[in-house]
Amino acid sequence: MSTAYIVAAVRTPVGKRNGGLAGIHPADLAAHALRSLMDRSGADPALVDDVIMGCLDNVGPQTGCIARTAWLAAGLPMHVPGVTLDRQCGSSQQAVHFAAQAVMSGTANLVVAGGVQNMSMIPMGTSARVGAEMGLGKDPFEGSVGWQERFGGEPVSQFYGAEKIAEKWAISRAEMEDLALESHRRAVAATDAGRFADEIAPIAGVERDEGPRRDSSLEKMATLPPLQPGGRLTAAVSSQISDAASAVLVASERAVDELGLTPLVRIRHLSVVGSDPILMLTGPIDATHKALRDSGLSLDDIGLVEVNEAFASVVLAWQRELGADLDKVNVNGGAMSLGHPIGASGTRLMTSLISEMRRTGTRFGLQTMCEGGGQANATILELVE
Repeated sequence: MSTAYIVAAVRTPVGKRNGGLAGIHPADLAAHALRSLMDRSGADPALVDDVIMGCLDNVGPQTGCIARTAWLAAGLPMHVPGVTLDRQCGSSQQAVHFAAQAVMSGTANLVVAGGVQNMSMIPMGTSARVGAEMGLGKDPFEGSVGWQERFGGEPVSQFYGAEKIAEKWAISRAEMEDLALESHRRAVAATDAGRFADEIAPIAGVERDEGPRRDSSLEKMATLPPLQPGGRLTAAVSSQISDAASAVLVASERAVDELGLTPLVRIRHLSVVGSDPILMLTGPIDATHKALRDSGLSLDDIGLVEVNEAFASVVLAWQRELGADLDKVNVNGGAMSLGHPIGASGTRLMTSLISEMRRTGTRFGLQTMCEGGGQANATILELVE
């Protein structure tokens, strides 16, 4: 079985809601990442076997297989196909998994994996609202006899799940606000130190991530109302609505040798698990256990970890179950500060993880993300010296 390498990784800045990227057509946003990726890789785009991209709420400008549309909008070769997938927040991480599996099986040599989301232009949940307007129900579960028989009428919502996680693991609002403040502090410090500069392809005059707040404080967070009456979660301890695109190029050993490409990391492990769809966001716990067990590594072997900060409660519950050292988790901030452009977040995190692994000489990095429907991906990367 061939080894799968990542030979290039790039992302746009992450724009805040109604910020500098809000008016850019999603296909053009993704096209910018794809062009930048191919330029950085040094590979001939005509040799790419497939383009796999994550994107949610595929309505309006995000319809029509945006992976294909974006590749063509980038002016790249017409014969290269594309496919768009939805594994909720982990969509572009799953795109990497599918790309790596194609390479490892020997059925492809070069595959682009990435994602895009313009949440300002197409708000989260737009597809569900369109369905409701058509009289088809307000969510995917309405009217399903099998779902109701199995799960009853309990709410299916990321906000409900995140709140229930905080309750189950006895995570206080104060603990979550401490983590959120640290996320902003780390993101601001990383930005000021230029740690993101090489991984970002500026667009439309935007050169930096727009989400991190320099004026964030515990005092300000304490004034925010809870997302649900009597709840512990607020906007401050939740991921930001964002706009961005990101992509990586996955290559086989043959492609690396014959095309003279420079591997950044090898993909040591990839997997995905299902979890309770009502709690919804606990999947990273089981995904991490599986990744460590199947790879033969321990958490002590992992030098850097990215756990998507969908909500502070997700990261803190994961930390309690794994006993992880938070000093090596989301070291340059996470979705509470940098933002969460849902379709693009998987390869955004991976691009930043690769960058930090190479900057610090860290051998192993782990990435895991919670996903709608109760799922989670896990990827372990190994540095190529």
